[in-house]
Amino acid sequence: MKPIPDHLSHTLNVLFVGFSPSIRSGETGHHYANPHNRFWAILYRAGLTPHKFRPEEDQKLLDLGYGLTNIVSRPTRGAADINKEEYRRGKKVLMEKIKYYNPKVVCFVGKGVYQQYSGQRQTAWGIQTQPVVPETIDFVAPSSSGLVRIKLDEVVEIYRQLPDLIDTP
Repeated sequence: MKPIPDHLSHTLNVLFVGFSPSIRSGETGHHYANPHNRFWAILYRAGLTPHKFRPEEDQKLLDLGYGLTNIVSRPTRGAADINKEEYRRGKKVLMEKIKYYNPKVVCFVGKGVYQQYSGQRQTAWGIQTQPVVPETIDFVAPSSSGLVRIKLDEVVEIYRQLPDLIDTP
């Protein structure tokens, strides 16, 4: 199964970073394609998109200033299937993408993604005090996976902080 394409540009307000594409995403070629994933509903309910996008519309996020990538490009059943070497290589590639595209905010879709990227063990939701790449804002949000036990309303409240960060000069 081939990795799915990133959606990146030099005009990103927010770059969303996941662990890895799901198997379903690998099959369809679109981000957050697993029907149990709540990513598209979260973005809509948090006021980030004008309607609930479908995975097939993932490229259209670029029109709103949002990009999509993963710390590991290989489709997996879950984060437990990612090995240390993949994280090590993925962190390096991700840092280069962030430096090159220079998004205003990097939103890590899951604490574990940020922990693998930053090397920090303790991580709170929201803005991180020390961005890994200077001049970006590192923002940690709950994973959108249907397996996450946080209530959807609580997850949406965390993502609702993003529009204010985008509007801040």
